[in-house]
Amino acid sequence: MLAGAAVGAPAALTLASSGQSLNGQIELLEDVGARLHISDMATPAVQARFQPAAGRVSVGQSHNPWWIKLQLHRAADAPAQWWLEVGAVTLQDLQLFLPDSQGGWLQRQGGERISFADGRDAPYRRALFRLPALDEQPVTLYLRTFDPAGNSFPLRAWQLDDLERHSSRENLGLGMIYGVIFALLLYNLFILLALRDRAYLWYVLSMAASLVFIASMSGHGFQYLWPDAPVPPWLNRITLPVLVCIGILRFTQELLYTGRSLRWAHQLLNGCILLYLLALIGNLAGYRGEAAQLIGLLAILSVPTLLICAAIRWKQGFTPALLYLLGYGSVLFSFVILVLRAAGVVQPSELTAYLFPLAVAAEAILFSFALAYRIQLLKRERAQALREADREKAARLALAQANADTLQRAVEQRTAELAATNTRLLQRELELQYAAFHDPLTELPNRRFLVERTGSALAHAERHNESVALMLIDLDHFKPINDRFGHDAGDLMLQEIAARLRQHVRGSDTVARLGGDEFAVLIGGADAEAHAREVAERLLPELARPVRYGAERLTVSISIGVALYPHHALQFAGLYKAADEALYRVKSRGRSGWSICGADGELSPSARLHLDVIKVSSGL
Repeated sequence: MLAGAAVGAPAALTLASSGQSLNGQIELLEDVGARLHISDMATPAVQARFQPAAGRVSVGQSHNPWWIKLQLHRAADAPAQWWLEVGAVTLQDLQLFLPDSQGGWLQRQGGERISFADGRDAPYRRALFRLPALDEQPVTLYLRTFDPAGNSFPLRAWQLDDLERHSSRENLGLGMIYGVIFALLLYNLFILLALRDRAYLWYVLSMAASLVFIASMSGHGFQYLWPDAPVPPWLNRITLPVLVCIGILRFTQELLYTGRSLRWAHQLLNGCILLYLLALIGNLAGYRGEAAQLIGLLAILSVPTLLICAAIRWKQGFTPALLYLLGYGSVLFSFVILVLRAAGVVQPSELTAYLFPLAVAAEAILFSFALAYRIQLLKRERAQALREADREKAARLALAQANADTLQRAVEQRTAELAATNTRLLQRELELQYAAFHDPLTELPNRRFLVERTGSALAHAERHNESVALMLIDLDHFKPINDRFGHDAGDLMLQEIAARLRQHVRGSDTVARLGGDEFAVLIGGADAEAHAREVAERLLPELARPVRYGAERLTVSISIGVALYPHHALQFAGLYKAADEALYRVKSRGRSGWSICGADGELSPSARLHLDVIKVSSGL
């Protein structure tokens, strides 16, 4: 168990602490306006604002980040090495700050904004971070969580062996749920292919979306379906529930024949579908919090409507409506619980986490019977349709012959329209592709382009035994220009800097704007280091030349940090960090200069690792 009962007091990890919750010992701080940085945590005024969490594991939907403070130490007989699990797998942004040996902070990034492997220290479906070795002196660490759609942070301390056993049991249970849902999904898919019925279509689509949603909530989706990249917006915690809800609403309309028997409910459900689509568009446009709130309101409106429709149809003698109430009633109830969890009304727990998957599995079994009844209805309707078809066959053939020429002309016209539409779509696709990889202000490649370009350059350098240089360029004293002359002057300065950068690098080098007043240059080839030095020396005076803005002469200086492959790092993230450290050293020396990582005697992370390795006795 955890020693130290006082709320916010350091939690003492004992031999029995593995797998136990830490939320009783944490403190919370809402960062209104997102103004706080990890360096502010040492301020007494900031520390005074922390409040005991009182065991909470969620603060619900919030447009502000939340800071979580946790103090840990170990009992004398406890292991020194521990792992921290952050149980929320669908957080948009999660940052963990661990103390380093120099009195600073080591930042670890988690959440949906980075890939699965980059967001944890071991391949577990939830975020898992390796803590520094603990002793009997308390260690303070901080987490920063931000997700407008709902912030939850169940924290547990683990021994890795215990976690692996726990994970095996979890995977066995979830695997059984996945298997049931997937098997019934295939079964109904085969029936859909045979019957071509719209109710089956929407049922299969809602089941497929539910299966992906369950995998997403459990963390297996992030681990196995899209492990090498951040969670895409079209598969996040907003999009997937919206797809599930739209599928359920359309399935209900088709199964219960609301368009014929319950017109008021049919129109109301159509309105809900349109609002769900609006939430989907808002999410894709970046309004994640507003979309989550809209989903919560729609759940309050649509769930009672669905249940009332089913009850009315059951009273009317429609047998599948009873199975709908038994099956979808539990699914709709569990979905409401998920919405309340996201809003912070219901605190996350193991019970509520598995409620939706179990409800979907049970619903899939029950609806196999409901849809079997529907098959009989469809057979009778099809037989009646065949009789009607026989009577109308001759008339239709005559009408078809008379309209053959008209149809041919319509086909030709439509073909021409489709060709024109395809041309416009192709042009739009090219425009969107360009926009996705370029900065709209300077028309330089953006960070996404630079990351992909760096990956290709590193692969080429490895094959040809060449080097790669990454230069980070930051404008000094740029903010005063915006403050004094306005953003138009700042935009002009950024455009001019971008133009000068293009002029003073080779055509084979890549210039990118990373955001704000930060630029980067990627240099490849056998002479990458020498050329990087030459470019840095040339850019210092060139980018410092004044820029005319009306009668004003705007000037900035630049600071440049350089990192080299393979000397300083082997991947983009390492190169960026090394170059950023070099850039920071230039700024700490007074700005307006350049530095290569390690040039002032400080070793790069890879060099330090190499020295550590060769200092270890081989034991031979």
